[in-house]
Amino acid sequence: MSGCPPQRRRQLEKLIARLGLSTTAQIRWDLLDQALTHSSAAADANYEQLEFAGDSVVRLLVAVLLWDNHAQGTVGEWSAIRSVLVSDRNLATLAAQYGLDRFLLLGPSASKDTQGQESRLADAFEALLGALYLSTSDLSLIQPWLTPHLQIQAAQVKTDPAYQNYKAALQQWTQATYQQLPDYRVQENFSQSRPNQNERFTAEVWLQGQLLGTGKGRSIKAAEKAAAYTAYLQLQSLTIDPQSTVD
Repeated sequence: MSGCPPQRRRQLEKLIARLGLSTTAQIRWDLLDQALTHSSAAADANYEQLEFAGDSVVRLLVAVLLWDNHAQGTVGEWSAIRSVLVSDRNLATLAAQYGLDRFLLLGPSASKDTQGQESRLADAFEALLGALYLSTSDLSLIQPWLTPHLQIQAAQVKTDPAYQNYKAALQQWTQATYQQLPDYRVQENFSQSRPNQNERFTAEVWLQGQLLGTGKGRSIKAAEKAAAYTAYLQLQSLTIDPQSTVD
């Protein structure tokens, strides 16, 4: 319980219970405390480093899920699904479902910043995953409660009408809304070490000078499909007037 006062520990135990985990599990409570501390509340011991680790953890978890449940998908399709599942919007939604905001320590400045709430929740959620992973050096404290959510979401992405032809869907949407075609910019990824052929190309899709989405793939076509789907879903899920996002 090093670095975690008793009162704070009791608070965090409530969160662990919400996740369906036992409070007697091998949990680093000091790391969990740090994962739910914003930089406005503590300049040094905050969630930023754990967020960095948690970003890799959630990507690994999604990769394992896709391997186990969607083995017939192409790498481009996997990239598109992963982009949705690890997006700030999705992670913030999951964080809100577990009431993560009730456990997040904020300074006065961040408390007043309502526009930054989604980003904070997504960051804290990744930090939470980082803390749980580092507690055991595996996914045992994460898979039982998070994988079911991600399985449902991955299936929803695959049943979306645009999933198999989202380049065409995005083009149709941008033409109808903005009377313009999206612009794809693709580059080949070079590395001094042995390149990852599954991510050989990176594609960006732009509209009216704004980046809408990115994607990677073994081929130019696969990378463009991944980028198009990410952009399409983002635009379709906006709760504000989409015109304000692409001036």
